[in-house]
Amino acid sequence: MITKIVIPLLLAILLPWLYIDRQYLKHRLKKSWRYLWWMPAAAMVAATLLLGTSRDFAPDNISVINTYLFLVGFLVIPATLFVLCSLAGRLLRRLCHTTRNYGNIVGMLSVLGCWYILIYGCTKGFHQITVKQLTYCSDQLPDAFDGYRIVHFSDAHVGTYSGRHAPLLERAVDSINAQGADLIVFTGDLQNRMPSEILPHQATLSRLHAKDGVISVMGNHDYPHYITAEDKQKKSNLEVTKRLQRSMGWTLLLNSNIALHRDADSIIVAGMENDGTGRPFPSYGDIKKTMRGIQQGQFTLMLQHDPSSWRRTILPQSSAQLTLSGHTHATQFSLFGWSPASLIYKEWGGMYYEGRRAIHVSTGLGGFIPFRFGVPGEITVITLKKKQV
Repeated sequence: MITKIVIPLLLAILLPWLYIDRQYLKHRLKKSWRYLWWMPAAAMVAATLLLGTSRDFAPDNISVINTYLFLVGFLVIPATLFVLCSLAGRLLRRLCHTTRNYGNIVGMLSVLGCWYILIYGCTKGFHQITVKQLTYCSDQLPDAFDGYRIVHFSDAHVGTYSGRHAPLLERAVDSINAQGADLIVFTGDLQNRMPSEILPHQATLSRLHAKDGVISVMGNHDYPHYITAEDKQKKSNLEVTKRLQRSMGWTLLLNSNIALHRDADSIIVAGMENDGTGRPFPSYGDIKKTMRGIQQGQFTLMLQHDPSSWRRTILPQSSAQLTLSGHTHATQFSLFGWSPASLIYKEWGGMYYEGRRAIHVSTGLGGFIPFRFGVPGEITVITLKKKQV
């Protein structure tokens, strides 16, 4: 998980510690006390090197990586913010010919703010669930489906729902069922790494119900690319993940489509396998196979985990009117409406339009990391409406 950023992480640990030691501790503390100051940095360096040399995406015990990331948020990021503010304050002091470094004050406030975000995000923030209501209008929607209601959720990452987080999935399922939807769709990332994570939650997920059932597709974490194992074992894991979804009564679409009927009318739900941009986001999507048998102009709801596929594949190579995706999580962080996900994805959360066609990107229900700030777990109810020409 951190293999590609080991060097930046090591620099983020060592340089702030060195700056603070030289600027504020060297002439104020005895050497023995300065050794204590360096102990957390030494421990973080050792942990970073250990995790960075692992062949797996994450340790088998997820609490290990969660503890490490918590310490990064509690120690490394605040120290880095303080040092950046302090350096900016020193520059301002020289330019303004003042004697006080106000950057240190801003830096301390940044540290306190960082701690608040971390603690809130790991506790109350991760346990929040919001239900959003949206409407999508299309003149190609059959009359019988005017008012058809779809519950869209994504990125459950059920392997994270253990310990004090266990009741969260029960609450989410109750909230989804309470919507009384015509259809429930799940757009991928049911697990973190292994299908065994699904087993403790199989009964809970089997309780999901709607008139036209539950339809799902695979996300990047549902494929066996996040473990180190023989190809035979990886293939077996993949088949177990698929079988578990079907055993819960879900209709899993793998580059395929299904028709839903109301009286003499019908709409199509097409589900494409993950169409990522390459490792670690596998690309198994086949748009031609997914759209096979669908007539031009027939109302089609496309399910695709990765929203980057919308402009890259779905818009130019299909006639799907509405696409539902997930994947981004909005990085599970938003401050005053801004999320770092906006730097990575053009469509990262909410509804986006291209002419009459649209994509809804869910910011997800859970997450590999049990942290959310400003981005609560999301359940979306989308009502289809007939647009009069």
